[in-house]
Amino acid sequence: MNFISTRNNAPAASLSDAIAAGLAPDGGLYVPAKLPAGRDLVPGDSLAATTTALLAPFFDGDALAPELAAICAEAFDFPVPLKPLATPGDHVLELFHGPTAAFKDIGARFLAACLARIHRGRQRPLTILVATSGDTGAAVAAAFHGQPGLRVVVLYPDGRVSPRQAHQLGCFGGNVAALRVAGSFDDCQALVKRALNDAGLQAQVPLSSANSISLGRLLPQMSYYAHAALGHHAATGHELGFVIPTGNLGNAMAAILARAQGVPLGRIVLATNANPVLPEYFAGDDYAPRASVATVANAMDVGAPSNFERLRWLYAGDDAALRASFTAVSVDDATIRATIRERWQRHGEVFCPHTATAVHVLETLRADGVDGDWAVAATAHPAKFEAVVEPLVGHMVEVPPALADLLARPAHAEPVPPEYDALRAHLLG
Repeated sequence: MNFISTRNNAPAASLSDAIAAGLAPDGGLYVPAKLPAGRDLVPGDSLAATTTALLAPFFDGDALAPELAAICAEAFDFPVPLKPLATPGDHVLELFHGPTAAFKDIGARFLAACLARIHRGRQRPLTILVATSGDTGAAVAAAFHGQPGLRVVVLYPDGRVSPRQAHQLGCFGGNVAALRVAGSFDDCQALVKRALNDAGLQAQVPLSSANSISLGRLLPQMSYYAHAALGHHAATGHELGFVIPTGNLGNAMAAILARAQGVPLGRIVLATNANPVLPEYFAGDDYAPRASVATVANAMDVGAPSNFERLRWLYAGDDAALRASFTAVSVDDATIRATIRERWQRHGEVFCPHTATAVHVLETLRADGVDGDWAVAATAHPAKFEAVVEPLVGHMVEVPPALADLLARPAHAEPVPPEYDALRAHLLG
C-alpha cells in the first residue's frame, strides 16, 4: 500500500518511507492512499495477533511486511484489559500497563520496532524529534532508549507537566535528551514541525517524528480499539461505543479509522478539557486553533490539534458530514476534580484527570438517556498525577513497578527558549 499527503502536493510514499519521514514533504500528514473498508475482522487470541491481522493490508508490498508479526509481538507484550465499571454497560479500556504507565507506550513501542528495522545498518543516525504535553515524550524515550542508530530529542513545556511526568522525561540519558521549553505545548509542537520541514537541517541531521502526526504511531493505535470491540462483539453481539479523552486528536483518530474499516465500534464521542477548539467546531463554529490553556488534564492542553487535518481528509473536507458524525464535550477543572472524588467515594474507582474527563462525559450521556454498551479509554495510570488525584481520594495511589523504577533514576532536562534558532543549534550541536 502507498501513502499520500493530506495536502495532496507530495509524491506517494511506501509505508517505510512514510514512517521514516514523519511529515510529508508538503507539510501534510501521511494517510493511506485507500482505506481498506468492509473487512471481515475477528478478534485474535492476543493484542499482537489482532494487530497483525488488522495492519496486514497497510504493510502489503513493503519491506517491513515479513516482519509485521515480530514487530507486533515485540511492541505489545503487556495487557490492555477491558474492564466493567460500576454502571451496567459501562467499561474502561485500560491502556496504561506499559513501561511508562500511559497509552502512548503502545504507539511508541511499535514505531521504535519499525524504525529500528528501517534504519538497521545505516551509517548516519536518525534523530527522533518529539513534542510532548506530558506522556508522549516518556513513552518515546522508553521505546527508543538504547536503540543503535537512533537518538531522541524531547521538547516539553516547562512547568506544564506533572512532576512525575517531568522526571520521566529527563531520566533516560544516553541517546535521549530532554529540553524543557519556556512556553506551551503548542510552542513545542510548532518547533518540531518547523524542524521537520527544514530541508537544510535535514540534510545535516536526518529527522523523523514520534508525535501522533507519525503514521507509525497512528496505525498501531487502531489495534486496541479493534481488539476490545471485536472481543466485546464476539461475546455479546453488541457494538461498543467509546468516549475518548483527546488533545492532539491522534488517539481518537485511530478509533475513527478502525471503525471506518468495519470494526464494530458504535458512537465515538470526544472528551476535551477546558481547551475548547474541538467542541466549538463540532457545535458549528469555524475551526479556530488558538493558544492552549493549562489544566489539570495537562496531556490534553492542545489548542491546535494536528490530527484534525487527517480527520478532515477522511471526510473529504465536508464539514457538515464531519460535524454530523461526532460530538465533542469540554470539561472544566472543577468538574474533573469532582468526578475523581465522587467516583472514588461512590464506587471505589480511581482515575487520572484525563480518564476522569471522559468518565464525566459518559455520565452525561447516560443522564441524557443514551443506551448501549460504552467504554472509556483510560489513557494514563492515576499515579502519574498524584498531586491532583491523591488529595481527592484521600490516600496514596500505588505506583506501578515499572513507573517506580523510572522515578528512582536521576533526571535532567536542559532549559531552552521557545525559539527555533535555539532548537536548531541544539540539533546541530
